[in-house]
Amino acid sequence: MNMLFPLIAVLIWSINTVVSKLSAGAIDPAAISFYRWLLALLVLTPFCLPGVWRHRRLILSNLWRLLILGLLGMVLYQSLTYYAAHSVSAVMMGILGATIPLLTILLSLLVLRLAPTRGILIGGLLSFAGLVWLVSAGNPAQLLAQRPGNGEVLMLAASASYALYGVLTRRWAIPLPLWQSLYVQILFGVLLLLPGFLHAPEVTLTQQNLPLVLFAGLFASIIAPFLWVLGVQRLGASTTSIFMNVVPVFTAVIAVLFLHEQLHSYHWIGGTITLAGVILAQRLKTPLVKPRQTESTLTENSR
Repeated sequence: MNMLFPLIAVLIWSINTVVSKLSAGAIDPAAISFYRWLLALLVLTPFCLPGVWRHRRLILSNLWRLLILGLLGMVLYQSLTYYAAHSVSAVMMGILGATIPLLTILLSLLVLRLAPTRGILIGGLLSFAGLVWLVSAGNPAQLLAQRPGNGEVLMLAASASYALYGVLTRRWAIPLPLWQSLYVQILFGVLLLLPGFLHAPEVTLTQQNLPLVLFAGLFASIIAPFLWVLGVQRLGASTTSIFMNVVPVFTAVIAVLFLHEQLHSYHWIGGTITLAGVILAQRLKTPLVKPRQTESTLTENSR
């Protein structure tokens, strides 16, 4: 039963990838980004605002950190995804989004000074090879003749933004309750997205795009994170994180069934290699370099 929480969460996020693709022809990226987080902010206000007020001093002392987190997680990640959807299939978006755990590990090496492991080295190389195969549509030599498409670059930039968001969240460890922290980040996200919204050529809500905004603002922004947190509390972070690896699978199935996208051989090959690299980087914890034994350790071992 507990496994249903993260499973439903990743299903919602997978559907949201397809929703992002559908939004490409229905609403301006700046508009859906703004509407999505404005809706989430309004829904969360009655529940979060009293606690935010109680912790206002702590929030003020961490204001710039919360601003940066809002910029990375609510503005850059989501906006870049919506822009990428204009030129990348939902299947490709799901696969490229699956690189977030690997990018998180790689950024952790720099920001958190984590020790490199064999899994990171081998998994990173595998994932890179898989991405090259994907982006080149199964013809790596093609990349030498022309650069990757804008959509793929934007989607990888979006994944990197969210990976950095996760790393900084861990490094700063702001001592705020989760939902109050997210509320302030969403507030900053709405404020940062407002200029783009005001300059967007068309921001009208219609019968076609309103369901997309509602799904993104309610299910993907509130319900899925809530279920994910429940999963972490009941299963543990390491067990729950495994479920993220099925996002590209769910996304591909939904995209084929509802968007009638085609799965090509390079999707299967590149996606499998990329996902295998991500899982290997997460699971193979053997240190790349054995730590040197100190003199005291050697003395202790000789007893």
